[in-house]
Amino acid sequence: MGTNRFRLKPHEIDVLMKMRSEQVNNVLVIGDLHEPFCLPEYLDFCKEQYDKYNCNEVVFIGDIIDNHYSSYHETDADGLGGKDELELAIDRIKRWYSVFNKNVTCIIGNHDRIIMRKGQTSAIPSKWIKSYNEVLEVPNWTFTERYVKDGVQYVHGEGGTARTKCRADMMNTVQGHLHTQAYCEHYVGRNFRVFGMQVGCGIDFKQYSFAYAKAGKKPAIGCSVVLNNGTLPINILMDL
Repeated sequence: MGTNRFRLKPHEIDVLMKMRSEQVNNVLVIGDLHEPFCLPEYLDFCKEQYDKYNCNEVVFIGDIIDNHYSSYHETDADGLGGKDELELAIDRIKRWYSVFNKNVTCIIGNHDRIIMRKGQTSAIPSKWIKSYNEVLEVPNWTFTERYVKDGVQYVHGEGGTARTKCRADMMNTVQGHLHTQAYCEHYVGRNFRVFGMQVGCGIDFKQYSFAYAKAGKKPAIGCSVVLNNGTLPINILMDL
């Protein structure tokens, strides 16, 4: 008895070839690090999600570095001095760079911006200040205030929550900054549909740099992914 072979029709072959040629973009969104005060195990957790969800792009949602020694909050007199904290942060960031060094976008957060802000307060032109890439020794990372990909905007989130930002801009929004919040909400109207996703963070809440928030809630430790070319947002919390 002969074997029947299924043959694709010409239009079906065209559809299949198109599917194979189109690249599906899957983004891993990493929460606030605040190095050198990030949980050591947070890197492995993020790498696991990158592999699990077949990601091909990374967005750090801001506050990669803490700059506690120069903070606008009260600083700890017993904490690290500026040189020691910066050198330790650079050393910790090297771990991240060794894992994620291609197709990486870093949103500039309020803690990342502290040194630039103090330079401006002192009337120092920005040309005198080194780039984030040079200081943090991450030449392949791209730093920006806002990033848009596949109809999704990625911002640090200093002006409110993700749920309010996505509705105000009528645009899918992913943001960090609020350490105690991690959620994804969808809003559907007659003519539009948007989501707002608040990403968790990776901070070590026991560190002295977070003393200003000790009386508040504990942080939501986690990251997020935005899959299928911006159409499927998923929030992922880390088991502690």
